[in-house]
Amino acid sequence: MAVTHNRRSFLKASTIAGAAITLPALSYSRVYGANSRLGIASIGTGGKGWSDLNGVAASPHVQVVALCDIDSSEKHLGQAAQKYQEARQYDDWRKLLDKSKEIEGVLVSTPDFMHAPIALPAMQLGKHVFCQKPLTHSVHEARQMTLAARKFNVVTQMCNQIQSHSAYRTAVHMVHTEMIGKVKEVHSWQSGKPSWPRHLNRPSGNDPVPQSVRWDLWQGVAEDRPYKIGMYHPFNWRGWQAYGTGQLGDFGCHILDPVFKSLKLGSPTNLTAEAPKLFPESWTDQATVRYEFPGTEYTAGSTLKVTWYDGVGTRPPREKLGDVPADYALPAAGSVLVGEKGSLVIPHVAMPKLFPEDKFPADKSPVIEGVDHYTQWADACRGAAETTSHFDYAGPLTETVLLGTIGIRFPGQELKWDAKSLAITNNATAQTYITKPYRKGWEPAWV
Repeated sequence: MAVTHNRRSFLKASTIAGAAITLPALSYSRVYGANSRLGIASIGTGGKGWSDLNGVAASPHVQVVALCDIDSSEKHLGQAAQKYQEARQYDDWRKLLDKSKEIEGVLVSTPDFMHAPIALPAMQLGKHVFCQKPLTHSVHEARQMTLAARKFNVVTQMCNQIQSHSAYRTAVHMVHTEMIGKVKEVHSWQSGKPSWPRHLNRPSGNDPVPQSVRWDLWQGVAEDRPYKIGMYHPFNWRGWQAYGTGQLGDFGCHILDPVFKSLKLGSPTNLTAEAPKLFPESWTDQATVRYEFPGTEYTAGSTLKVTWYDGVGTRPPREKLGDVPADYALPAAGSVLVGEKGSLVIPHVAMPKLFPEDKFPADKSPVIEGVDHYTQWADACRGAAETTSHFDYAGPLTETVLLGTIGIRFPGQELKWDAKSLAITNNATAQTYITKPYRKGWEPAWV
């Protein structure tokens, strides 16, 4: 795409962002032709970023042209640079976007708190975006990502890649064909033990920053704090409120995805959480969040209750799971949709199971073939496919998940939600968590 504005021009004023030159996906495919390759940049190349990069680069229509990571060590920028030797290397994503002429798509695989600050200017420059889940770190950011994708007419995909797995696609098909009838209620859970810090205070002191790490760049939009070995970068940031979104944020966009996709849910109208009192800076190790949604064509009533549970060994009460037998071993994570004709268990990740078994013989159950979530995005950028977790879908899903993390801060208090106004209407203090402060000089330009 012939976009002449640079990254800094978009950070100066949101009005300038509206002037970006973009083309719809079909026009894009005509411009670049069947034999052209999509130039992509990967921002965050370690951990999940490594698999995201390799997943998208598996497409024969993709060329990796730029790599960016604040850590130059072997497990981060080092291994990516070794594999994709023709790609330019950066430690600062802002410099990458400043030299973005040959970049058509951007992968954002950073910690949660940097998703929107990187993806928004990329979209404002007319770049297609593939972004890790949860889509953002705040509800306001999620809405901004949705609006930006529409405004700049770019191809987007959130990396809740299990959505494209045969298991989740089959579960969605079962609901859409009303095998269990209209759905009356939903219970979803993650009972594993998080491997990141939780329920603790910030450690005192500081440690020497490794030579391979640009700690100032890693902190990005967040308030400055001392480096501590193994406490934040590269993995344990997930347990800290300033950087991650806790157990619900980390797994909700996966486990609640087939619930949203199959029932075509929109925004909840209210929610109530139960959780221990939060420490000032870290997330809790268990929570229950009860959402209420307007009913849809696939629900039995005018409203639908969806309950989320997390915590070691936590699962929903057996008496609430309809036709699921008491001796059936529930998976460690997943959902149960209780319908008028039966119950559907959707494990995370395994093929769905219908009950009662005598009514739904296993050999008669449909199986929907999976697709490649990564190359689907690359093909969609070329006008040869459509994404299924585009930001018009992933944005509202993320808003719901992150509303739950706000509810965890106010246990036992019902929060009423007006999605159109982006407002918690009955709790002014809770409303302050819809957005967040940004480090001076790092403020995103909103749509």
